Amino acid sequence: MDQSTLNTLGRHLQAMRQAKGISLSQLAAGAGIAKSNLSRLEQGNGNPTLDTIWRLAKQLNVPFGALVQPLNGSVGEKGVEVKQIDQGKDSPNVDAYWMSIAPNTLRQAEAHAGGTQETISLISGTLTAGLVDAPEDLQPGQRITFNADSPHLYKTGKDWATCLITIVYTETN
Repeated sequence: MDQSTLNTLGRHLQAMRQAKGISLSQLAAGAGIAKSNLSRLEQGNGNPTLDTIWRLAKQLNVPFGALVQPLNGSVGEKGVEVKQIDQGKDSPNVDAYWMSIAPNTLRQAEAHAGGTQETISLISGTLTAGLVDAPEDLQPGQRITFNADSPHLYKTGKDWATCLITIVYTETN
């Protein structure tokens, strides 16, 4: 993430935490990160992983999209770039993301909040995706839907993969 994106994320994270009356120590402990790392993140320093952002959103009891909503750019790590397209305001809450994954990349995602469902529609490239114990191979135009409240993965072959992801929160995070 560039510095402007980190600054925006840090300010937004801090405002959400304070609005919910959660201390820095409480949020850090609940998300499984060091208090000093969370403090640096709120100050616009550091480089959080996607899983860290997911854990923070989960501890704040908000969808991932609510935490990254004010960001103009994408978030990413190690060959994976994610950009929010839209954040639903209805019930259930549905968020949409564009994701691009570099060749020969394996991304293992932590379980999301209970009841969360994810659909991946592959646009280009090839992708193996889904639950860690039962991933499926996708070709352009194909999609997979799975319960994302279990660990899951995304794995590319020799080419970049681009996909649309929708996440449905059937339960509050």
